[in-house]
Amino acid sequence: MKTLTLLGSTGSIGTSTLDVVRHRRDEFSVYALVAGSNLDLLVDQIREFSPALAVVADAKLCDELARKLHAAGLPLPELAHGAAGRLAAAIAPEVDIVMSAIVGVAGLEATYEAVRRRKIIGLANKEVLVASGQLVMAACREAGTEMIPVDSEHNGAHQCLRAGRRDEVTKLILTASGGPFRRTPAAELAQVTVAQALNHPTWKMGQRITIDSATMMNKGFEVIEACWLFDFPPAEVEVVVHPQSSIHAMVEYNDGSVIAQVSATDMRMPIQYALTYPARASAPVPRMDWKTARTWEFEPPDLDRFPLLALAYAAQTAGGSATCTLNAADEVAVEAFLAGRISFPGIARIVRETLEKVPNRTPRSVEEVLEIDRASRQMARALLG
Repeated sequence: MKTLTLLGSTGSIGTSTLDVVRHRRDEFSVYALVAGSNLDLLVDQIREFSPALAVVADAKLCDELARKLHAAGLPLPELAHGAAGRLAAAIAPEVDIVMSAIVGVAGLEATYEAVRRRKIIGLANKEVLVASGQLVMAACREAGTEMIPVDSEHNGAHQCLRAGRRDEVTKLILTASGGPFRRTPAAELAQVTVAQALNHPTWKMGQRITIDSATMMNKGFEVIEACWLFDFPPAEVEVVVHPQSSIHAMVEYNDGSVIAQVSATDMRMPIQYALTYPARASAPVPRMDWKTARTWEFEPPDLDRFPLLALAYAAQTAGGSATCTLNAADEVAVEAFLAGRISFPGIARIVRETLEKVPNRTPRSVEEVLEIDRASRQMARALLG
């Protein structure tokens, strides 16, 4: 029996993870559920999975959670809140696996410290490596721990890379749906509405990641993450637009062979892969129907339409804190777009100008990473006016 801490239990990855656990109760138990402010869902999760620890965003929510659990007639697990609570949930001696699924840098410290304590990490939080890839991967090497990616593209790449040795690989190829504006002329993007940008053709996700998919910044983050996870230079990580989202990643080997990972668009498959690796087991997901005719399309991304993808490549090539600034500026800019303060192309403008104004340096600790993140956000907000 392996024991799990779930950072981000009430989000889409969190609920999908718990569905995998629900189907494999003889293999996994839940030690801690770490949520934000969705207390009603958290109460239901506590009722079903009986964690030893539950964590919420702040002290007020912690008190409210206690009242809700009491009103529901449920025994109280240990309750905690904030960064200290997230850290305690991640590093507890009872924990074998930490599923890192908190959106943003809020999950960075807990994930980093879990790595240092040799926990197995299921990584579904891009910001951990985008903001602090050098520190986190150095800690992985020092601790000798496993970090198994959960994002469908990186999980697919992880599977493809099992087909040969790393020194036999010539290229890693990540696929992108192209989002809702794959065919929209660049000149028309200034008129894009929030509702249009949130209408993703393939995936149902949170607001920020959906907007990032529409701008292709999400794919830029995935390029950065892939460089750190698999030790690739940016020039050897290619993005190809594949609107059907059936192929999640491909790896090209030096003999010209290309190994592709194909599956239905259901996050429970990569989640279970991360939890059970290196074994494979039957998963509660749809199977590909090979009796039905299908067409798969591939095309290169249009960097004039999606300049944020080019900015992501440039930031990873620059190294240092550039990718941390990239992520922070993007989060601020996306919030401004969702609030109607800037246009859709304005997201790229704010990110580019923030990168130009925030000095690039090499952080030596998580505290320095978080300091750079704060400074970058402050600069991005100043640029918004």
